[in-house]
Amino acid sequence: MFVLPNALKQRVSAIAEGLVQSVTLGVGQFCTNPGLVFGVQDEGFSEFIEQTAKLAASAAPGNMLYEGICIRFHQGVERARSIPGVRLAAQSSAAAKPGQAPATVFVTDSRTFLEQEALHEELFGPGTLIVTCSSATELERIALALPGQLTATLHGTEADLAQHQNLVSILQQKAGRLIFNGFPTGVEVCPAMHHGGPYPATTYPQFTSVGTAAIRRFARPVCFQNFPDALLPVELQNKNLRKIWRVIDGQLTKDDCS
Repeated sequence: MFVLPNALKQRVSAIAEGLVQSVTLGVGQFCTNPGLVFGVQDEGFSEFIEQTAKLAASAAPGNMLYEGICIRFHQGVERARSIPGVRLAAQSSAAAKPGQAPATVFVTDSRTFLEQEALHEELFGPGTLIVTCSSATELERIALALPGQLTATLHGTEADLAQHQNLVSILQQKAGRLIFNGFPTGVEVCPAMHHGGPYPATTYPQFTSVGTAAIRRFARPVCFQNFPDALLPVELQNKNLRKIWRVIDGQLTKDDCS
């Protein structure tokens, strides 16, 4: 998630609140959990970090799906805490019981993030890492260094987008779904939805696992060459009995094939 300056001037509290709600939704066990947040270090971004930390501290720990996931989350938290240059900004103030995970917010700078590949790995659970950058150019450098993602979120104004066109172009190559002024944990089942992305987010980014096109994961193309018409599948026979759209001689049509 990339938080741009003008958005923070207008709605810093709303973005911080939405982030914590998204990170803790389902105890962070959504594959679209916003686990990385980037922004240019200034007064507005500092306020955003402070508000996010306060909200995370007030969030209650939650039960994870099973013990193994919970153990790995706590191990990931301890691994991040041990990295020089990474600061634990907040955790749920209430003590976590066995099998529970606390809301967790880490903060680091772009140099540490780029140098420490362990920080690029997903912390599966209610945790997020906020990365401070020195400039818009550094935001682009970070984006270029990211591996493939399911989603990339931009919080900004239209003016922000106009000023960060290079960043938007980079993110188009990095993610299967780009979100503007929203949060990635909301996924709608509709024809426009694409829930996939470049490796390692998925192994085949052309497919989606959410939306009407998801059915294509269970199909594959087969070419029938020189078959007698009567032995072809009905969808491919000369007479279009099903009245479906077909491509004949480069033209999309419902006509019979003469």
